[in-house]
Amino acid sequence: MDEQECRAWAYLSRVAEPPCAQLASFVAEVGAVEAAERVRRGAVGADLLVLTEARREIDCAVEDLAVLDRLGGRLLTPDCQDWPLLAFAGLRRAPGRPKQQSQPPLVLWVNGPERLSDVAERACSIVGTRAATTYGEFVAGDLATGLVERDVAVVSGGAYGIDGVAHRAALAAEGSTVAVLAGGIDVPYPAGHTALLRRVAEQGAVVSEYPPGVRPARYRFLTRNRLVAALSGATVVVEAGLRSGAANTAAWAASIGRPVCAVPGPVTSSASAGCHVLLRGGAQLVTRAAEVVELVGSIGELAPELDRPATPLDDLDDVERRVYEALPSRGARTADQIAVASGIPAQQLFGPLTVLELAGLVIRQEGSWKIAPR
Repeated sequence: MDEQECRAWAYLSRVAEPPCAQLASFVAEVGAVEAAERVRRGAVGADLLVLTEARREIDCAVEDLAVLDRLGGRLLTPDCQDWPLLAFAGLRRAPGRPKQQSQPPLVLWVNGPERLSDVAERACSIVGTRAATTYGEFVAGDLATGLVERDVAVVSGGAYGIDGVAHRAALAAEGSTVAVLAGGIDVPYPAGHTALLRRVAEQGAVVSEYPPGVRPARYRFLTRNRLVAALSGATVVVEAGLRSGAANTAAWAASIGRPVCAVPGPVTSSASAGCHVLLRGGAQLVTRAAEVVELVGSIGELAPELDRPATPLDDLDDVERRVYEALPSRGARTADQIAVASGIPAQQLFGPLTVLELAGLVIRQEGSWKIAPR
């Protein structure tokens, strides 16, 4: 991409509030350089003219690219090899979403070494409430650590609470993590996460469809959420209230056909109420990273079976177990009494009783049988 084309893309990224389907279609039709020139002159259709009228005379492309260069970042366009084409393809086919909202970004401003096309091939978003509980923070950190240990990138929004915990855990495990911002990549938000976002940019990537200097706004967070969902093979909501931005991210994931997962919490916790609503609505219940990898990993990459506590009764067959359970916890029973309690004829009891005695589970005492002390 030459300098003229780069400036054209930078200008176009600011001229209309993203996502803008009309602008994207116009650029695809005539190319970025011609589109920028015609938008600047107002020589476009009536619909696009209305959307660009307020900003078309604002050309900060040179300054924006200078900021990007100072940060060591790069401007991604749909023509770049690093563009996550397949990841964004689902956004155009999101049922129930207005066409104006259901659009890939026009460009992406990126700061960090990670290639987004590689990240999107094996990534999971971990999102949740800003007012996270100790339980939520523990689970989010455990999930993020387990995912990066399995070569899964962690995508989130860089916010306080669950987002921040997920990023920190991924960094601590020396894994890949991506923060998608609702403002320019040179505007750390929240300010308290300035150092965290700097570390994400050094080890992973900080991404935004907004040019430098753009301040976050409420509607931009909701717009940003579609990119968090699109860059991820699955979305996990760790904690969320009934009204939560995390639920919006989950809704975007569902609309573009990505698995939505939720972590259950205490039924008395308002921080988990949104997760429980998602679970009732069909979200997949997850409690550990291995279960999430089943959704974002390779075909056949299944979670191992949970280890279950072993007991001396595990190797008994059905008859032997019935005989054992027919014995009282205290005291002894004769063969006839065991036969009544188990429903097994007395003449068929001696084989199972001998097996139980050899296993050290029962002892014989004066013609009766009792459970052996442990």
